[in-house]
Amino acid sequence: MFADWLLSLDAWQQALVGTGFTYFMTALGASLVFFFKEIKKDILNMMLGFASGVMIAASFWSLLDPAIKQAEENGNVAWLVVSFGFGLGGLFLYIADKTLPHMHFGPNHEKEGLPSHLKRTILLVFSITLHNIPEGLAVGVAFGAANSADDPQKAVLAAISVALGIGIQNFPEGAAVSIPLRQENLSRKKAFIYGQASGVVEPIAGIIGAVLVTKITLLLPYALAFAAGAMIYVVVEELIPEAQQTVTSKRHFAVFGVMLGFIIMMILDVALG
Repeated sequence: MFADWLLSLDAWQQALVGTGFTYFMTALGASLVFFFKEIKKDILNMMLGFASGVMIAASFWSLLDPAIKQAEENGNVAWLVVSFGFGLGGLFLYIADKTLPHMHFGPNHEKEGLPSHLKRTILLVFSITLHNIPEGLAVGVAFGAANSADDPQKAVLAAISVALGIGIQNFPEGAAVSIPLRQENLSRKKAFIYGQASGVVEPIAGIIGAVLVTKITLLLPYALAFAAGAMIYVVVEELIPEAQQTVTSKRHFAVFGVMLGFIIMMILDVALG
């Protein structure tokens, strides 16, 4: 069984397998640029909404709920620990947002971060790369948590559900990067290379997360809540506003995307976790 094989690996290796899958799904989505040059705004909005729904559901079912339980088992004041970690995750993404040069995918291509002379395409890729940090961290911390769980097999299945959910939403996200880059007059090959490169940070963040929580087990509830806070920051600050940049009568595409993503992630978490 796949879960049994994962249990035979170290936590960082489990995280590498999980985030390797999420990266692969990003690259698979980016490969759609070889078949399409344009992506309808309604479809893009639904994709962004779907990614938001997955991340919102994962933030609670896969991260905050286990963080509360772990904090209680450690004898901590659960609400205080989780609130601190959650807020710190959002603050980390805010600081990264204000310092790392990047450019949003909106119609105005608004620049953010420190002044830079980097190419426009690189700035666009950096924007998605920022989003992928908490996603990779969430997968890594989930596998790291399985290392100290009372029921390791159940915990690994829960971590697999996180990787599956993040991977599923990375597929449309990869396309949402590469296809707009193609519209920036890049060749299909370059658009694909840049699109898949945005997912490379996930295995790095995943391994770091897994190593940290296995080496310092008291960090586990904080790390779980931190990843959740970072993911919610991305959803509220970037994904949902981007998905809503359309005429009012068509905003339901994003709303249905959010609901579908949330339902799928919830099903994965409940069924596997």
